[in-house]
Amino acid sequence: MKLVALSVAASLAASAAFAGGYVAPVVETAPVVEPVVPVEAGTDWTGFYAGLQYGKGNAELSDGLGDSDYDGYGVHAGYLRDFGKLIAGAELDYNKADVDEGDGDADLWRLRGRVGYDMGKFQPYLTLGAARVSADFGDDDVSETGVTYGIGAEYLVSERFSVGAEYSRSDFSDFAEDETGVSGIDLDTDLVQVRASYRF
Repeated sequence: MKLVALSVAASLAASAAFAGGYVAPVVETAPVVEPVVPVEAGTDWTGFYAGLQYGKGNAELSDGLGDSDYDGYGVHAGYLRDFGKLIAGAELDYNKADVDEGDGDADLWRLRGRVGYDMGKFQPYLTLGAARVSADFGDDDVSETGVTYGIGAEYLVSERFSVGAEYSRSDFSDFAEDETGVSGIDLDTDLVQVRASYRF
C-alpha cells in the first residue's frame, strides 16, 4: 500500500513539473539607433549684392546705317528676395562700351527688374527694365532711353560669392532724333557678359 501511495505521489509530482513546460529567460535587446544623416540647409538668395561684369556686344542702326562691335565692361549692384522657388529683385548697372572701330565709346545705364527660379546653388533668371545710352553720334553727343531685357544664370560658388553669364538686348527707338533732326532711326544692342558678384 505504501508502494502504491509513493507511485501515485511520484506521478503527481512529475505531472506538476511538466505542466508548466520550459520557459526561456527573457533577454532585453538594446534599441537600434539609426545614424543621423546631416540635412543641408536650403540656399537663400535673399540679400544685397554688387560686382563686376565684362563681355562683347554689337550695336546696329536701322536702315543699314551701320553696326559696330564693342567691349562692354562695368559694375552692378542689386537686391534679391528668395520666396521659396521664386526669386525676385532689382538691379542697377553701368557699362562702358568701347567700340572696336575707331575711337568711339558709349555709356550704358540700366535699371532692371529680375525674376529667377531657385534651384539650390543654381539660379536661371529673366530681366526687364529701362536703359539709357549716351554716345558720340557723328559730331553730336546723344542720349536716348529705351527698353532692355535679357536672360541669364548664376551659380553660388560660396555663401558670399557667385559667378554667372548673361545675354541682354537694349532697343532705342528714334535714336538721336533730337540732335540730328532725323527720325525713324533705331539702335539695337546685344551684349553677352560674364559676371562676378559679392553677396552681403
